[in-house]
Amino acid sequence: MNATVNGNCIGCGLCTNTCPEVFTMGDDNLAHGSEFSPEQLDFVQEARDGCPVDAISIEE
Repeated sequence: MNATVNGNCIGCGLCTNTCPEVFTMGDDNLAHGSEFSPEQLDFVQEARDGCPVDAISIEE
């Protein structure tokens, strides 16, 4: 499974605070997603659902 962050990201940090194992802030001050295990899905979905600009997608 993979979490991706699109160009809508405003760098608010909500996803990195919600699920720091999957989301990190890059040198560009924007969030970046990564691969994650099925056990982390609930946390990734929480980050996606809380994103104020709908920048997060989950791919299986």
